[in-house]
Amino acid sequence: QVQLVESGGGLVQAGGSLRLSCAASGRTFIRYDMGWFRQAPGKEREFVAAMRWSGSMTDYVDSVKGRFTISRDTAKNTMYLQMNSLKPDDTAVYYCAARSGGAYRSDPYRYDYWGQGTQVTVSS
Repeated sequence: QVQLVESGGGLVQAGGSLRLSCAASGRTFIRYDMGWFRQAPGKEREFVAAMRWSGSMTDYVDSVKGRFTISRDTAKNTMYLQMNSLKPDDTAVYYCAARSGGAYRSDPYRYDYWGQGTQVTVSS
C-alpha cells in the first residue's frame, strides 16, 4: 500500500521560504512520477511541479518557475518542494502525489496516490 505523508507547511511572510517534505512508502518508486499540487479555497486543484523519481525529468507551472525547486532524497524515500520568494497567491493546501508514469503529468486525475495535504499560508 502506497503511503504519502506531507509535512513542512506553515505561516510565512511574503518573500519568505518554506520546504515541504513528502515521505513515500509502500513500493519502489524508481519508475514513478511524483508531483506537487495545491488547492486554494474555492479553486480547483492546481499542478505545481513534478519529477520522475529517477531524476530524469522535472517540470513546473510557469507561476513558480525560478522560485520553487522539486527534488528527492532516494535514501530517505522523500520528495521535497523548496519554496522561495513566497507570495500571498501561493497560499493553499499543498499535496504530494504519485503515479506510475504516462502522459499529462500536470493533470491531477492522472495520479493514483495522494497525501493528506499540508497548509501553506503566506501573509502580505
